[in-house]
Amino acid sequence: MTVDVQQELPEVESLEERPPWSALFVVLAGAFITVLDFFIVNVAIPSMQHELHAGPAAVQFVVAGFGVALASCLITGGRLGDLYGRRRMFSLGVAIFTIASAACGFAPSAGTLIAARVLQGVAAALLTPQVLAILGAVYTGPHRAKAFNAYGLVLGLAAVFGQLIGGVLINADVWGTGWRSIFLINIPFGIVTLILLPRLVPESRGTGAARLDLVGTVLVTAGLTAIVLPVVEGRQQGWPLWTWLCLGAALPLLAAFAAYQHRLPNRGGSPLIELSLFRERVFSVGLVTILVYFMPMGSFFLVLALYLQQGRGLSALDSGIIFGLLGIGFFASSAIVQRLAARWGRQVIAVGALVVSAGYGLLALTVRDIGVGGHLAVLAPGLLIAGFGMGLVASPLPSMVLAGVRPEHAAAASGVLSTAQQGGAAIGVAVIGMVFYNGLGVRASFGHAFTVSLVVLVALSVVVAGLVQLMPRNSR
Repeated sequence: MTVDVQQELPEVESLEERPPWSALFVVLAGAFITVLDFFIVNVAIPSMQHELHAGPAAVQFVVAGFGVALASCLITGGRLGDLYGRRRMFSLGVAIFTIASAACGFAPSAGTLIAARVLQGVAAALLTPQVLAILGAVYTGPHRAKAFNAYGLVLGLAAVFGQLIGGVLINADVWGTGWRSIFLINIPFGIVTLILLPRLVPESRGTGAARLDLVGTVLVTAGLTAIVLPVVEGRQQGWPLWTWLCLGAALPLLAAFAAYQHRLPNRGGSPLIELSLFRERVFSVGLVTILVYFMPMGSFFLVLALYLQQGRGLSALDSGIIFGLLGIGFFASSAIVQRLAARWGRQVIAVGALVVSAGYGLLALTVRDIGVGGHLAVLAPGLLIAGFGMGLVASPLPSMVLAGVRPEHAAAASGVLSTAQQGGAAIGVAVIGMVFYNGLGVRASFGHAFTVSLVVLVALSVVVAGLVQLMPRNSR
């Protein structure tokens, strides 16, 4: 079978032999601030609640509003990049995100803050899928591998250092801004990114002149919202009737979306997602692997923060310093993961998942033994090992999943991948959150609740290692 190379290449403007690495830094800066905002807000919740006189439900929506909007709109954001230009959609996303961050930072009430957080989520859904698509269009061969490795490193750093950065900003209280500084810091980042973007990053898009599938957009957004919203809010609100009605409506909505996408090409339309992507085993199995991997990832940061701050009475800054141990392990493995991935292929992900599970297991044993009065320094080995394993998974996994995707579908496929990430994190927080609080209710001990949660996280990480074996053997 022959391949028409001209048809395979995306349209790239102003691209010479090899673009400068400055393009990578500009694109990853936008990705960093959006991921950071997903994690950093948790440390500011007590201050927000006090200053804005917000009730528990309002505070929950400050966190959930961002996540629900992001997860629900990622697929649409990816398709918009394929159709109208990835740099254009990335720029639009950064601009809206910057404006929304300013609205968060100056919010006079909880209602304004919630609305601004939802707008932040929509903006993040516009720019996030473009990152991998732009990197795939701008860089080729070994340069692309380095770019994807840097992408995984940046996302991991934003996650593991989010609590530390938030604690430092709130503790510094620059110009009396307090918790507002975690949002206001995004404004200069956004402005600089918008200035540099058209100068350093070439435009790229999918081939052909197609229109956005509006019906598919409505169906997939409604279906994903019907899953993510009750999963995020259900536990805190005691699983009221509306959460079950939403979950019941999600399956028919997504089934209708899949049927519509299947029929649309026969009518001369352009589907929001090319369903043929799922016939590729590395893509379909990879998405399931990402979904399962992010279940323990998202929930681990939550239960660790609860254990440190509520169980051990640490401040946001002190607990953030302990989170930094994860970052040290992450840095160490990120320095060698590219070489290991080239040698071991898919098995580097399996090894990484098993190392993560070993770190969680060691933490469980340590927490059980130290009790309430023990010194937290003994947590260091488990955190370093878990962080090391995270670094082995974070970079190669998205690269392998997207390796066989046609360039014209790159942003849409990245949107599906990002949706699996966000969906996995949301499901993990809901499931492990229930495990944690049930464990807390049994013995009224944060140490016991954390230990029980870690046991479940160990099992999920082992499942990830097993799922990797279902990928094609030659996955790189």
